[in-house]
Amino acid sequence: MSKRTVEEKLAQSLTAESIELIPYLPYLLQDLWELGSSPEDMLEMITKHLRVSAETQALDLGCGKGAVSVNLAKELGCKVKGIDLIPEFIAFAVDKAQEFGVGELCEFAVGDITAAVQTEKGYDLVILGAVGDVLGNTEETITLLKNTVKKGGYIIIDDAYGNDETDPRYPTREGWLTVFNRTGVRLIDEKVIEDEELVSLNNQQQALIGKRANELKRKFPEKAHLFDGYLRSQQAECAALEKEISGVTLLLQVID
Repeated sequence: MSKRTVEEKLAQSLTAESIELIPYLPYLLQDLWELGSSPEDMLEMITKHLRVSAETQALDLGCGKGAVSVNLAKELGCKVKGIDLIPEFIAFAVDKAQEFGVGELCEFAVGDITAAVQTEKGYDLVILGAVGDVLGNTEETITLLKNTVKKGGYIIIDDAYGNDETDPRYPTREGWLTVFNRTGVRLIDEKVIEDEELVSLNNQQQALIGKRANELKRKFPEKAHLFDGYLRSQQAECAALEKEISGVTLLLQVID
Protein backbone atom coordinates (compact mmCIF):
# COMPACT_ATOMS: atom_id res chain seq x y z
CA MET A 1 0.00 0.00 0.00
CA SER A 2 1.46 3.38 -1.01
CA LYS A 3 2.29 6.09 1.52
CA ARG A 4 -0.46 8.30 0.08
CA THR A 5 -3.03 5.51 0.32
CA VAL A 6 -2.04 4.86 3.92
CA GLU A 7 -2.39 8.57 4.73
CA GLU A 8 -5.78 8.66 3.02
CA LYS A 9 -6.94 5.70 5.12
CA LEU A 10 -5.61 7.42 8.24
CA ALA A 11 -7.48 10.59 7.38
CA GLN A 12 -10.69 8.64 6.81
CA SER A 13 -10.32 6.81 10.12
CA LEU A 14 -10.25 10.17 11.91
CA THR A 15 -13.03 11.61 9.70
CA ALA A 16 -10.68 14.01 7.96
CA GLU A 17 -11.71 14.87 4.40
CA SER A 18 -8.16 15.35 3.13
CA ILE A 19 -4.63 14.22 3.98
CA GLU A 20 -3.81 17.93 4.08
CA LEU A 21 -5.43 17.99 7.51
CA ILE A 22 -3.17 15.28 9.00
CA PRO A 23 -0.47 17.68 10.35
CA TYR A 24 -3.19 19.53 12.29
CA LEU A 25 -4.85 16.47 13.84
CA PRO A 26 -2.63 16.43 16.96
CA TYR A 27 -3.65 20.03 17.67
CA LEU A 28 -7.34 19.40 16.97
CA LEU A 29 -7.39 16.32 19.19
CA GLN A 30 -5.06 17.55 21.93
CA ASP A 31 -7.80 17.61 24.58
CA LEU A 32 -8.80 13.98 24.02
CA TRP A 33 -6.91 10.96 25.29
CA GLU A 34 -9.47 8.34 24.32
CA LEU A 35 -9.85 8.50 20.54
CA GLY A 36 -12.95 6.46 19.80
CA SER A 37 -12.50 3.32 21.90
CA SER A 38 -13.51 2.87 25.52
CA PRO A 39 -10.75 1.37 27.68
CA GLU A 40 -13.37 0.59 30.32
CA ASP A 41 -15.49 -1.52 27.96
CA MET A 42 -12.47 -3.43 26.71
CA LEU A 43 -11.14 -4.01 30.22
CA GLU A 44 -14.52 -5.33 31.30
CA MET A 45 -14.62 -7.82 28.43
CA ILE A 46 -11.05 -8.95 28.87
CA THR A 47 -11.41 -9.41 32.63
CA LYS A 48 -14.60 -11.39 32.13
CA HIS A 49 -13.38 -13.80 29.46
CA LEU A 50 -9.56 -13.98 29.35
CA ARG A 51 -6.98 -15.31 31.76
CA VAL A 52 -4.46 -12.49 31.84
CA SER A 53 -1.03 -12.73 33.44
CA ALA A 54 2.29 -10.95 33.30
CA GLU A 55 3.12 -13.16 30.30
CA THR A 56 0.08 -12.07 28.28
CA GLN A 57 1.04 -10.06 25.22
CA ALA A 58 -1.38 -7.69 23.50
CA LEU A 59 -1.07 -5.71 20.26
CA ASP A 60 -2.96 -2.42 19.92
CA LEU A 61 -3.19 -1.42 16.25
CA GLY A 62 -4.02 2.21 15.55
CA CYS A 63 -3.44 2.83 19.24
CA GLY A 64 -3.84 6.60 18.99
CA LYS A 65 -2.59 8.20 22.20
CA GLY A 66 -2.38 4.88 24.03
CA ALA A 67 -5.44 5.12 26.28
CA VAL A 68 -6.40 1.47 25.81
CA SER A 69 -2.82 0.16 25.96
CA VAL A 70 -1.88 2.07 29.10
CA ASN A 71 -5.08 1.12 30.92
CA LEU A 72 -4.66 -2.57 30.04
CA ALA A 73 -1.09 -2.58 31.31
CA LYS A 74 -2.02 -0.66 34.45
CA GLU A 75 -5.06 -2.71 35.42
CA LEU A 76 -4.01 -6.19 34.24
CA GLY A 77 -0.21 -6.11 34.34
CA CYS A 78 0.17 -7.46 30.82
CA LYS A 79 2.58 -6.41 28.09
CA VAL A 80 1.16 -4.21 25.33
CA LYS A 81 2.62 -2.97 22.05
CA GLY A 82 0.87 -0.01 20.45
CA ILE A 83 1.37 1.14 16.86
CA ASP A 84 0.11 4.34 15.26
CA LEU A 85 1.09 6.45 12.26
CA ILE A 86 1.07 9.84 14.01
CA PRO A 87 4.34 10.53 15.89
CA GLU A 88 2.75 13.06 18.25
CA PHE A 89 0.22 10.46 19.37
CA ILE A 90 2.97 7.94 20.06
CA ALA A 91 4.99 10.49 22.03
CA PHE A 92 1.91 11.25 24.13
CA ALA A 93 1.33 7.51 24.73
CA VAL A 94 4.91 7.05 25.90
CA ASP A 95 4.50 9.90 28.38
CA LYS A 96 1.20 8.49 29.65
CA ALA A 97 2.75 5.06 30.18
CA GLN A 98 5.44 6.65 32.31
CA GLU A 99 2.86 8.72 34.18
CA PHE A 100 0.84 5.59 35.01
CA GLY A 101 3.92 3.63 36.02
CA VAL A 102 3.74 1.08 33.20
CA GLY A 103 6.56 2.29 30.98
CA GLU A 104 8.25 -1.13 31.20
CA LEU A 105 5.07 -2.94 30.16
CA CYS A 106 4.19 -0.70 27.21
CA GLU A 107 6.04 -0.42 23.92
CA PHE A 108 4.89 2.22 21.46
CA ALA A 109 6.06 2.59 17.87
CA VAL A 110 5.30 4.89 14.96
CA GLY A 111 4.22 2.66 12.12
CA ASP A 112 1.75 1.70 9.42
CA ILE A 113 -0.66 -0.92 10.75
CA THR A 114 -1.27 -2.24 7.23
CA ALA A 115 2.38 -3.31 7.28
CA ALA A 116 2.37 -4.34 10.94
CA VAL A 117 -0.30 -7.01 10.40
CA GLN A 118 2.10 -8.72 8.02
CA THR A 119 4.98 -8.93 10.49
CA GLU A 120 3.58 -8.89 14.04
CA LYS A 121 2.86 -12.48 15.17
CA GLY A 122 2.19 -14.63 18.20
CA TYR A 123 0.11 -12.31 20.38
CA ASP A 124 -2.54 -13.47 22.84
CA LEU A 125 -4.77 -10.51 22.00
CA VAL A 126 -4.98 -7.96 19.20
CA ILE A 127 -7.03 -4.77 19.44
CA LEU A 128 -8.32 -2.67 16.56
CA GLY A 129 -10.12 0.33 18.00
CA ALA A 130 -12.31 2.56 15.85
CA VAL A 131 -10.05 2.86 12.81
CA GLY A 132 -12.65 2.13 10.14
CA ASP A 133 -11.67 0.22 7.02
CA VAL A 134 -7.92 0.89 7.15
CA LEU A 135 -7.28 -2.86 6.80
CA GLY A 136 -10.01 -3.44 4.22
CA ASN A 137 -13.57 -4.64 4.49
CA THR A 138 -14.84 -6.66 7.46
CA GLU A 139 -13.68 -10.03 6.17
CA GLU A 140 -10.28 -8.75 5.06
CA THR A 141 -9.77 -7.03 8.42
CA ILE A 142 -10.53 -10.10 10.52
CA THR A 143 -8.36 -12.31 8.31
CA LEU A 144 -5.40 -9.97 8.75
CA LEU A 145 -5.94 -9.64 12.50
CA LYS A 146 -6.06 -13.43 12.87
CA ASN A 147 -2.53 -13.63 11.53
CA THR A 148 -1.19 -11.62 14.46
CA VAL A 149 -2.53 -13.88 17.25
CA LYS A 150 -2.00 -17.44 18.38
CA LYS A 151 -4.62 -20.09 17.67
CA GLY A 152 -7.17 -19.72 20.41
CA GLY A 153 -6.15 -16.06 20.82
CA TYR A 154 -8.51 -13.13 20.89
CA ILE A 155 -9.46 -10.13 18.77
CA ILE A 156 -11.19 -6.99 19.99
CA ILE A 157 -12.72 -4.72 17.37
CA ASP A 158 -14.42 -1.40 18.02
CA ASP A 159 -16.68 -0.79 15.02
CA ALA A 160 -20.39 -0.54 14.21
CA TYR A 161 -23.43 -2.57 13.22
CA GLY A 162 -25.41 -1.23 10.29
CA ASN A 163 -29.10 -0.86 10.96
CA ASP A 164 -29.81 -2.10 7.42
CA GLU A 165 -27.86 -3.19 4.35
CA THR A 166 -27.70 0.18 2.58
CA ASP A 167 -24.10 0.98 3.60
CA PRO A 168 -21.56 -1.76 2.77
CA ARG A 169 -19.06 -0.22 5.20
CA TYR A 170 -21.23 -1.27 8.12
CA PRO A 171 -22.63 -4.82 7.92
CA THR A 172 -25.68 -5.62 10.00
CA ARG A 173 -25.16 -7.84 13.03
CA GLU A 174 -26.23 -10.80 10.89
CA GLY A 175 -23.67 -9.75 8.28
CA TRP A 176 -20.92 -9.67 10.89
CA LEU A 177 -21.90 -13.15 12.13
CA THR A 178 -21.69 -14.50 8.59
CA VAL A 179 -18.18 -13.08 8.26
CA PHE A 180 -17.18 -14.62 11.60
CA ASN A 181 -18.24 -18.05 10.36
CA ARG A 182 -16.29 -17.65 7.12
CA THR A 183 -13.11 -16.46 8.82
CA GLY A 184 -12.94 -18.99 11.64
CA VAL A 185 -13.63 -16.78 14.64
CA ARG A 186 -16.30 -16.97 17.31
CA LEU A 187 -18.18 -14.08 18.88
CA ILE A 188 -17.51 -14.23 22.62
CA ASP A 189 -19.02 -10.94 23.77
CA GLU A 190 -20.37 -7.66 22.42
CA LYS A 191 -21.36 -4.30 23.82
CA VAL A 192 -23.49 -1.86 21.86
CA ILE A 193 -23.06 1.70 23.10
CA GLU A 194 -26.19 3.18 24.64
CA ASP A 195 -27.78 6.14 22.84
CA GLU A 196 -27.71 8.49 25.84
CA GLU A 197 -24.07 7.70 26.57
CA LEU A 198 -23.19 8.22 22.92
CA VAL A 199 -24.92 11.59 22.61
CA SER A 200 -23.27 12.88 25.80
CA LEU A 201 -19.82 11.73 24.67
CA ASN A 202 -20.27 13.18 21.18
CA ASN A 203 -21.35 16.55 22.55
CA GLN A 204 -18.36 16.76 24.90
CA GLN A 205 -15.85 15.84 22.22
CA GLN A 206 -17.38 18.11 19.58
CA ALA A 207 -17.13 21.09 21.93
CA LEU A 208 -13.43 20.42 22.57
CA ILE A 209 -12.59 19.84 18.91
CA GLY A 210 -14.62 22.88 17.84
CA LYS A 211 -12.67 25.10 20.21
CA ARG A 212 -9.34 23.94 18.74
CA ALA A 213 -10.63 24.25 15.18
CA ASN A 214 -11.58 27.87 15.81
CA GLU A 215 -8.10 28.55 17.20
CA LEU A 216 -6.55 27.11 14.06
CA LYS A 217 -8.88 29.15 11.84
CA ARG A 218 -7.68 32.32 13.53
CA LYS A 219 -4.06 31.29 13.13
CA PHE A 220 -4.37 29.95 9.57
CA PRO A 221 -7.35 31.74 7.97
CA GLU A 222 -6.32 30.54 4.51
CA LYS A 223 -6.95 26.96 5.68
CA ALA A 224 -10.29 27.64 7.35
CA HIS A 225 -12.02 25.39 4.80
CA LEU A 226 -9.96 22.43 6.08
CA PHE A 227 -11.01 22.91 9.67
CA ASP A 228 -14.64 23.63 8.80
CA GLY A 229 -14.68 20.48 6.69
CA TYR A 230 -13.30 18.46 9.58
CA LEU A 231 -16.01 19.73 11.90
CA ARG A 232 -18.67 18.87 9.32
CA SER A 233 -17.25 15.37 8.95
CA GLN A 234 -17.18 14.90 12.72
CA GLN A 235 -20.78 16.05 13.01
CA ALA A 236 -21.86 13.74 10.19
CA GLU A 237 -20.12 10.78 11.82
CA CYS A 238 -21.78 11.55 15.14
CA ALA A 239 -25.18 11.86 13.47
CA ALA A 240 -24.69 8.52 11.74
CA LEU A 241 -23.74 6.83 15.01
CA GLU A 242 -26.81 8.28 16.68
CA LYS A 243 -29.29 7.43 13.91
CA GLU A 244 -27.99 5.12 11.17
CA ILE A 245 -25.50 2.71 12.76
CA SER A 246 -24.83 1.30 16.21
CA GLY A 247 -21.34 1.52 17.71
CA VAL A 248 -20.22 -1.83 19.10
CA THR A 249 -17.21 -3.40 20.79
CA LEU A 250 -16.70 -7.04 19.79
CA LEU A 251 -14.63 -9.74 21.48
CA LEU A 252 -13.77 -12.62 19.13
CA GLN A 253 -11.80 -15.84 19.60
CA VAL A 254 -9.80 -17.51 16.84
CA ILE A 255 -11.01 -21.11 16.53
CA ASP A 256 -9.12 -22.28 13.42
